[in-house]
Amino acid sequence: MWFVLGALLVVAALAYIRLAPSNPDTWHVSLYFKDDADMRGGARRIVIGATQEEFRRLDEIARATDRTEVLAGSVEEGRITYVTRTRMIGFPDFTTVDLTDGTLRLYARLRFGRSDFGVNRRRIEGWLNRL
Repeated sequence: MWFVLGALLVVAALAYIRLAPSNPDTWHVSLYFKDDADMRGGARRIVIGATQEEFRRLDEIARATDRTEVLAGSVEEGRITYVTRTRMIGFPDFTTVDLTDGTLRLYARLRFGRSDFGVNRRRIEGWLNRL
């Protein structure tokens, strides 16, 4: 009986992680930080002197990333937030990219848990290296 109840709780938790709605008002936010940073649950990067064309190319790179889709925003808006999910469980990570006055800011962070084991840092650095 306890095994079945435990298994149902695990399935329910995994379903919630996979199916929980992502509110753009929570994740698609303005970015104002001034320094690169690595955190347990994410990373921030700044590119000074970025162009609109570089922003457009970064959007193409992000959209081509496996299991990544746009949550909100557009190149024309100057800010886009992407959701990238892990392969097996579907944990969502949110990456916001903002171009303001020639400064490109990328902020990648997890939604669930405490540590992303550097996944968000590697993703945004990979995007920037491809740019």
